Amino acid sequence: MGEIFKQYVIDHFNFWIAVILMMIGLYAMITKNNLIKKLIGMSIFQTAIILFYVSAGVKDGATIPILEHHAVEVEQVEMLAAAAGHSPSEHAASGHESHAINPDDYSNPLPHVLMLTAIVVGVATLGVALAVSQVIYKNYGTLEESEILAKIKAAENDG
Repeated sequence: MGEIFKQYVIDHFNFWIAVILMMIGLYAMITKNNLIKKLIGMSIFQTAIILFYVSAGVKDGATIPILEHHAVEVEQVEMLAAAAGHSPSEHAASGHESHAINPDDYSNPLPHVLMLTAIVVGVATLGVALAVSQVIYKNYGTLEESEILAKIKAAENDG
């Protein structure tokens, strides 16, 4: 039982937190009547998605994909050897060090970069939604969804 708990809960703690935050955000967006509370739920949901993708992009024991200044790619060694008129093996035997790049040593930066973009889009969306909610409050005097819908129906029936 303890090993199963560790394997499914402790080892995947970030994913469980992401799921819990998603459920909290989804609950707030669906059940709350106030538009600001719905926006808070949307922000919590967005944060959960970002946490999920960043957690999925982590690789144990990996480093950032930036080459050290002394590391040389195999293609560069071959180009240097060809320019000098040697075969790559002769070039390596002459004392020039070549380092092959192992992709398993590096983490994939794409999920993290995409989540930076998602954060910017989320902030912009939240800003526009707050501006729209100000206009709604100015026109209807409330941010409660049921009251706004009742006022819209009353205006349609009068018009």
